[in-house]
Amino acid sequence: MYKYILQGNAANDLLDIINNNRTSQKLPKLSSSRGLGCIALQYAQECKANCSSNNTIHCQPLEDDFTEVFAPNCGVELPTFGTISGLILGCHQKYLQPQEAFPNVLVRDQKSLSLLRNKTVTEAGVGIIGSHKHKGPYIWCVLFSNSPTNSTFVLEDLGEGVEQKRGCYSGAILPCSAGHSNSGLVLNTLKHLLIICASSLFW
Repeated sequence: MYKYILQGNAANDLLDIINNNRTSQKLPKLSSSRGLGCIALQYAQECKANCSSNNTIHCQPLEDDFTEVFAPNCGVELPTFGTISGLILGCHQKYLQPQEAFPNVLVRDQKSLSLLRNKTVTEAGVGIIGSHKHKGPYIWCVLFSNSPTNSTFVLEDLGEGVEQKRGCYSGAILPCSAGHSNSGLVLNTLKHLLIICASSLFW
């Protein structure tokens, strides 16, 4: 599981599954909003202590948290904060691959399925995080918006926003939990460079 998180972005994969489900019903694909995805991660992180032993979760952050906490933590430009028209929140004690998380965590009832297939929704963002470093329970959050695409939830610093140290969100280029893996990658790179430099001395 940990290996998978470092190599890919499960949030992007899950959004692809959501879009495949929509197109199978002849509904348009949802645009991937990086800013909305980051806010979904913030929402999941806020609720990470609320997952029960039977994989149910009840958590509702304050409405003001979206603009006063989540958006600033992501670097979302507040004037571009759009409308969040719905959300799906789920959890599981163990990490599930996207194709497993979709039916077993996100779409467990008709209400969630109806929201996922809502005709007025235009974009979505997915966030995933573990309650502890590389350990469960894991929280999945999908936020939906019916705001105009490409002009809402815009990230500061030319779209870079604020780097997230934990978890995973859709629209991000880096793999999940990359904030934890960067130091290891840097050390490995330095080791290889030292070996190459040392070898060149004997040529």
